[in-house]
Amino acid sequence: MATMNVSLPDQMKAWVEDNVQSGRYANASDYVRDLIRQDHLRLEKLRAALIEGEQSGTATPLDLETFISHKKRSLSL
Repeated sequence: MATMNVSLPDQMKAWVEDNVQSGRYANASDYVRDLIRQDHLRLEKLRAALIEGEQSGTATPLDLETFISHKKRSLSL
């Protein structure tokens, strides 16, 4: 596994250390790896949502009056 050194401000270093001391992570490297995995997953989900939006077709303009009318009907049920 490759090694990477990272410089952090004291406040961020303390945050990492607190997360390790909580027992959730074995060490700072585990914590950073988890953050990277979470960020990667978040970006994958965002990309998937963008692709889904693009594939859903052309958007129609929002008609505020129709929206309000539908909302009022749904609330009165």
